[in-house]
Amino acid sequence: MKKLNLLLTCTCAFLSLSLQAQKQFLLSSPDGKLTSRIEVGDRLTYDISHSGEQVLSPSPISIKTGQGKTWGEKARLSKVSRRSNDTQVSSPFYRSSQVRDYYNEITLRFKGDYSVVFRAYNDGIAYRFESHSSKSFCILNEEVSYQFPSDATATVPYVFRGKDGDFNDQFFNSFENIYTTAPISQLNKQRLMFLPLVVQATPKVKVCITESDLNNYPGMYLSNAEGKNMLSAVMAPYPKTLKQGGHNELQMLVEGREDFIAKVDGKRTFPWRIAIVTDKDTQLAASNLSYLLGEPSKLTDTSWIKPGKVAWEWWNDWNLDGVDFKTGVNNATYKAYIDFAAQHGIEYVILDEGWAVNLKADLMQVVKDIDLKELTDYAKARNVGIILWAGYYAFERDMENVCRHYSELGVKGFKVDFMDRDDQMMTDFNHRAAAMCAKYKLVLDLHGTHKPAGLNRTYPNVLNFEGVHGLEQMKWRPADTDQVTYETMLPFIRQTSGPMDYTQGAMRNATRSTYYPCNSEPMSQGTRCRQLALYVILESPLNMMCDTPSNYQREPECTEAISQVPTVWDETIVLDGKMGEYVVMARRKGDCWYVGGITNWEARTVNVNLSFLPEGSRQAVLFKDGVNADRMARDYKRESLTVGKQQPLQIHLAPGGGFLLKIQ
Repeated sequence: MKKLNLLLTCTCAFLSLSLQAQKQFLLSSPDGKLTSRIEVGDRLTYDISHSGEQVLSPSPISIKTGQGKTWGEKARLSKVSRRSNDTQVSSPFYRSSQVRDYYNEITLRFKGDYSVVFRAYNDGIAYRFESHSSKSFCILNEEVSYQFPSDATATVPYVFRGKDGDFNDQFFNSFENIYTTAPISQLNKQRLMFLPLVVQATPKVKVCITESDLNNYPGMYLSNAEGKNMLSAVMAPYPKTLKQGGHNELQMLVEGREDFIAKVDGKRTFPWRIAIVTDKDTQLAASNLSYLLGEPSKLTDTSWIKPGKVAWEWWNDWNLDGVDFKTGVNNATYKAYIDFAAQHGIEYVILDEGWAVNLKADLMQVVKDIDLKELTDYAKARNVGIILWAGYYAFERDMENVCRHYSELGVKGFKVDFMDRDDQMMTDFNHRAAAMCAKYKLVLDLHGTHKPAGLNRTYPNVLNFEGVHGLEQMKWRPADTDQVTYETMLPFIRQTSGPMDYTQGAMRNATRSTYYPCNSEPMSQGTRCRQLALYVILESPLNMMCDTPSNYQREPECTEAISQVPTVWDETIVLDGKMGEYVVMARRKGDCWYVGGITNWEARTVNVNLSFLPEGSRQAVLFKDGVNADRMARDYKRESLTVGKQQPLQIHLAPGGGFLLKIQ
């Protein structure tokens, strides 16, 4: 027995020494193109190579806890395990009804009750920390760094608000800005950058950085404050003191912060740090990593969740013409919107800000000109659902009562706005709001918030998110704002993280020289067909129709085309595109295909490859830019044609133009 115990002891010691001696681990993607070399030593680092070329230099990662420990420094391995996965994930309210989850994985278990898990997909590398301790503790900081081999060019969205150099001030922001492109060394060291963002790591390979499974943990910003060829993480410390205020007293303003970023109550996983890596822009736009790395759905029954379009009154300033009543926040106006929605098969009408008494932060106080029971009954009789806008604090302070009351009244969902933070307290709110809405069978649109980060997989009733410089900005942004180029970047950057409440559908369209901001009668930049195409290019399971019903009624062809475009899909193919220049996408719902394309301010002719179609001929309808769309952006042409998989289409796009093709 003593000999056996001695043998076991020696064997364990040998295995332990072997683990400590093995300092490097190689992880490869299933197709072998991507590799990551993970090194365990004084610091835990990893790198990324694409087809043998290094695109991310060894970059340290760690977590500093309030217990005086730093995970990842002088780490001592206790176990290494590997596995592979190739399964199909159901994704009913997404760009495809099923998504392939195909990866290789290595888990490094360390002494000190933590692990680090790395996954290699064909289009990216991701990792995250896991805590195995049942004790409560705080996290002082998480080190996430991206060290590039050279002074690569980055395309980033800076935080728009807050004082230069004051990151605490910048943590309060709406996650809305256009992109800036510059070498890493020339990025503004005084400004935080929010995710996703893209780095041209080599002349051929792009790296898109984002995160997923952001549950009860602060969101990640990046900064070049440390200089060199590196982007480093910055995360908002936990709020210490809060004060009601902000927009119409509907926000909670952080007046002081703790010296830690997160509280941990026991065993848990932490967010995935994702690097999408590809040498083709189309593959970047097709990545599903943010969705796949989200926590699986917590809802066993999703049959009650109804995606669709929304007739929206805020962007067009409640304007209607040719009516015999004063338009505004009143039942007569909303009944007109409901009638319009019913006529065109639009699933919802939203009551945006104004239906609840202002400055009270109390969603049980309704203005005198609104009778919600009358409106919900009127809408129900016409097969239209009502969605209510809610300021963050008004919703948070009375969440269950509000959800219960309005669900019983017949309301179908909420659009919650003005969170404008992503510290741990606020990301936890997003999850709690999603769970509460699901409890009362309500859909949820999280406006005024950060990118999706996997929440749309965890709670499929969360149909949309803002975190985008959307069309609403055209009500006030100056004429030098380049929204057209921004839109040709979105599919390759922001949309990699999930759907966006972009609110397209403008019937007033302007060229580069004729656009101007107008609050009461706003317009879009680019052509009419561009607005149609955006319903295919951009993903929004709950998708606004931003213009007034009066304008839509004057444009019956375009209105019919928009109202028929699905908002969720069975299949998506990115056919062609280059970030910041143009993109062409095909999406299928049932046996009907839609193809959309947009360009920047450069006119171009695109070749649309239809080889994805089944054999045989099909009838199609094409909306394309008119011959004068370069001077009069609303000019378009609708034509019927016969198409087949062997017959590529050549379609000319005007500057700021687009097209919409429906294949029956």
